[in-house]
Amino acid sequence: MKQALMLLLIGCMACAQNKPNMDKEIKLDSEAKKASYAVGVVLAKNVKQNSPDSLDLDAVFKGFYDVWNEKKTQLTEQECQDAVTKALSAASERKSAGAKKAGEDFLAENAKKEGVKSTSSGLQYKVITAGSGKSPGPTSEVTVHYSGKLIDGTEFDSSYKRGEPATFPLNGVIPGWTEALQLMKEGDKWTIFIPQSLGYGSQGAGGAIPPFSTLVFDVELIKVK
Repeated sequence: MKQALMLLLIGCMACAQNKPNMDKEIKLDSEAKKASYAVGVVLAKNVKQNSPDSLDLDAVFKGFYDVWNEKKTQLTEQECQDAVTKALSAASERKSAGAKKAGEDFLAENAKKEGVKSTSSGLQYKVITAGSGKSPGPTSEVTVHYSGKLIDGTEFDSSYKRGEPATFPLNGVIPGWTEALQLMKEGDKWTIFIPQSLGYGSQGAGGAIPPFSTLVFDVELIKVK
C-alpha cells in the first residue's frame, strides 16, 4: 500500500511539473478538495524522503497517465515492482556509500587532532576529565551520563536532557561503547568517536541514526556496579 501511494504521488509530482498553472492557488471549497489536497501534502512529504533519485518525469507521468486512464501499461505489474525495487536499492547504496566515506574522512581528520587517541579497532577517544575510580569489565553494569551526536552535529540522544543518568550492562550496548567504557575509570569524562562498524552499521537505529553513521558521544562514567 505504501509503495502504491508513493508511486501515485510521483505521478502527481510529474503532472504538477508539466502544468505551469500549478503555482495558482486552488480554492479548497469542498471537503473533497480539502481531502485531495491533504493527500497530496502527506504523500509529497513521504516521497521526498523515500523516492529513488534521477527520475525521468516524462516517463513517470506517462505511467501515471496510462494507469489513471485504464490504458495498457508498457511494463507488467511485476516488472514495475522490480524496477522500483532496483531503483530504490541503487539510491540506498549510493547514500550508504556517501555516509561511509563521510565517516571515514571525519575519523581520518579527527585522528590528527591534539589529544585524540585511536585503538586498533578504529575507535577514537579524547580525555576531557580524568577520574581515579575503578574500570568496568566486559559485563559490568555501569551508570553514565552521555549525549550522542552525528558527525554533522545533530544530537540524537542525551541523558543530560532527560535529567537522569543511564544504567546498563556493557554487554548490552553497541561494540564501541563496550570497548570505550572498559578503558575509562569512574570519574572520567571522555568524548568517544565510534566508526559505523562499531556502532549500528548498515541497520542504523530508527529514524534518528541513519545507516553507516559515525557517532560522537560525550560520556561521563559515574559508577561501576
